[in-house]
Amino acid sequence: MAVLLRGTSAAASTAGPSSALLATTFRRSRGCLLPRAAPQRRLYVARASAQPLEVCAKESITIPGRLGDCPFTQRVLLTIEEKHLPYDLKLVDLANKPDWLFEINPEGKVPIVKLEEKWIGDSDVITQALEEKYPEPPLATPPEKASVGSKIFSTFIGFLKSKDPSDGTEEALLNELTSFDSYLKDNGPFINGGIISAADLSLGPKLYHMEITLGHYKNWSVPDSLSYVKTYMKSIFSMDSFVKTQALTEDVIAGWRPKVMG
Repeated sequence: MAVLLRGTSAAASTAGPSSALLATTFRRSRGCLLPRAAPQRRLYVARASAQPLEVCAKESITIPGRLGDCPFTQRVLLTIEEKHLPYDLKLVDLANKPDWLFEINPEGKVPIVKLEEKWIGDSDVITQALEEKYPEPPLATPPEKASVGSKIFSTFIGFLKSKDPSDGTEEALLNELTSFDSYLKDNGPFINGGIISAADLSLGPKLYHMEITLGHYKNWSVPDSLSYVKTYMKSIFSMDSFVKTQALTEDVIAGWRPKVMG
């Protein structure tokens, strides 16, 4: 699977979000279709040659022309990758938002994706819309499992920003991770059992940020006693789609430094 990264131009950075002017383009390249290709394989080959999805995302604050670090954007890109969809990625300088961004999204936020001639914002809404339009391979998480691990990110942020070691923020994070570890022990290896689902694509980038930033700012890591969580993280971080999207993204610490120091 080859990935083509097109160069950027100054004009593209201020132009509207048409396919011809997208600043940075990442596309999948497929080989020729074999006569007896499986139905699913034929589906993926057909998608690769289809009109790419238009995706607007944050540009790096440290390296112009590079994808900005954002777990919510990565969730969207992971979903697109796992669905084997071609996409064009337009990078937006959020410190100098172009007028066209407000025309397609009055809130001026990213990520946003153009689906069936309509721009959609919010990673929850985007990933649900992608699941409905492209149900294969299925990534839907059963409703009763969708919230598993959902409190880890907020407790991680609380601990990261805390300056008082006795304020209970570390304990709160450990409690959430311990609960998740117990869940994986009984129901894993992933949130929906043996298959990757939307919940994993949402939680995975957040755990990656947790590991990197807490290791850097707090010299902290997930305890070895939480072996199921550690195995889960290793599995998610080694996924082809995760490795690919992370390789396109600015360094996590560079992206988080303004937030932590602000």
